[in-house]
Amino acid sequence: MERASGAPAAPAAARRASVTQIMSEIILTAGAVVLLFVVWYLWIGDAIIGAQRNDAGAALTGQWQAEASQDPLDPPAATEGDDASEPVVAEPVVLAEPADGETFGVLRVPRFGDDYRFEIAGGVSRARTLDPIGIGHHPGTQMPGEPGNFVIAAHRTTWGGAFHRIGELQLGDAIVVETRDGWYTYRFRTLEYVPPDRVEVLLPVPEAPGVPAGTAYITMISCSPIGSMAERIIAYGVFESFTPRAAGPPTSVAAIEAA
Repeated sequence: MERASGAPAAPAAARRASVTQIMSEIILTAGAVVLLFVVWYLWIGDAIIGAQRNDAGAALTGQWQAEASQDPLDPPAATEGDDASEPVVAEPVVLAEPADGETFGVLRVPRFGDDYRFEIAGGVSRARTLDPIGIGHHPGTQMPGEPGNFVIAAHRTTWGGAFHRIGELQLGDAIVVETRDGWYTYRFRTLEYVPPDRVEVLLPVPEAPGVPAGTAYITMISCSPIGSMAERIIAYGVFESFTPRAAGPPTSVAAIEAA
C-alpha cells in the first residue's frame, strides 16, 4: 500500500547515520575548542601574563633606583680591591620577614632571559601570592643573605610560569634577588626531585636536620614534571655576595642592563 503523500519513507539506517554524523561533528568541534583553550591557557596566555609580570618587576626595580638617586644614602660598610673592576664586598642587609602577600624583592636569573624580573612576596598561598604576584617566600625560612635557607616557590606553568625554566639552570648560574637595599647574588649548585611532602628541603641547611647554618642558601621549589604535581623540582644555590644599591648592580645584572 502506497503512502498518501506518494513519497517513500526514509530508511531508518540513513536517519541513524545522519544523527551519528552530526554528533561526531559536535564532538570534534568541542574537542578542537578544548584544545585551543589548553594551548591558550598553557602557552599563549602564560606568555602574556609572564610578560606583564616582567614589566611589573622592571617597574619596581626602576622605582627603587629612582628613589636611591633622589635621596642617596651612605652604603653599608664596603671594601673594594685595587682593581676598580672587582666587585664591592658588603655585609648583607637582612630584611624583616614580609607579611603575607607583601612584595619585598625581584628575582633576576639571566639564564631565564634578559627581561626576567619576577616579584617576590611573603607567603606561598595561591590566592594571595603565587597567582597574583608570582613568587612566594616560605614563612619561617631565612631572608636573602641571612645564614640559613631562603626558600621561594612559584608555578612552573600558568599565571606566568615564574619557574618554567628552572630545569635549565646550570652550575654557577647567577640567581640574584634585588631589593630596595641592593642585590643578593647566589650561585646555582644542583637540582633535586623529591616527593611533595619532603619538608627537609626547608631546613636551615637543606636536607640536613639538626645541622646549624653557617652559610646562606637559596632553595627554589616548583612542580614536576611540567603540568603535573606528582613531584617537586628543587634548585639549590649558595650565597656569593651582597652589592649595595649605591655601588651599582653586580656584574651578572649590569651586563643585562647594558645590553
